Amino acid sequence: MTSSFLRKRLTGFSTARRTLRFCRVQMAEGGGGPVVRTVLQQCLRARLQVEPAEENREARFVQIDRGMVIYICFLKGATEHILPKMVSTLLNLRLCEGGSGRLVSVSELPGSLLIVPQATLGGRAKGRAVQYHTNISKEDGLRLYGAFVSLCEQQLLAAAGAAASAQVTVEHGTYGNRQVLQLDTNGPYTHLMEF
Repeated sequence: MTSSFLRKRLTGFSTARRTLRFCRVQMAEGGGGPVVRTVLQQCLRARLQVEPAEENREARFVQIDRGMVIYICFLKGATEHILPKMVSTLLNLRLCEGGSGRLVSVSELPGSLLIVPQATLGGRAKGRAVQYHTNISKEDGLRLYGAFVSLCEQQLLAAAGAAASAQVTVEHGTYGNRQVLQLDTNGPYTHLMEF
C-alpha cells in the first residue's frame, strides 16, 4: 500500500472517530432531542392558584374562559431563538372547536391562554423513580418562561384585534412554585408538542 492511500484511510478513520465522539457528546447533552416540551389542552374555563392563602391573605388565582391551557417545560439546550417559532406554532395550531364544530386555532377562536410552568414534563423514569436531569436550570427556565409569556401576549392580542381584545386574556402561573389548577374541558383533547 502506498503512503498516500494509508494517509487517506487514517484521515477518514480520524474524522469518523471525531464525528462519533461529537454525536455522543450531543446525545449526552440532549443535542439530538427536544429542548422544549409542551402539553396543550383546550378548555371552557381554567383557574390557577398562583399564591397560596396565608394567615392574613386569601389565595390569589388567575382565570380564563374559553381557550387553551399550555403546560411548558424547558429542557437543556433551550434558548430564546426557539421562542418565536414555538409561539407561532402553538397559537396557530387548529386544536379548538369553533362555533360550527370545525377546528380552529386559539388565535382564530379568539380564545384566551393560561400558561402553566410544568417542570415535571422533563422527567424520565429510572427504575421506580423519576429524574429531571434534562431540565434547564431554574434561572434560565425563569428567563425563557417570562419571554415566552410576553411573546404569547403580544401575538395573541394582536391577532384578536381591538374588538375581541377585551374577551381575550393571557394569564400565567408562577415559575418554580407548586400551583393548584381547576379545569373545565369539553373533552380530553390533549396534545404533546416538542420543539
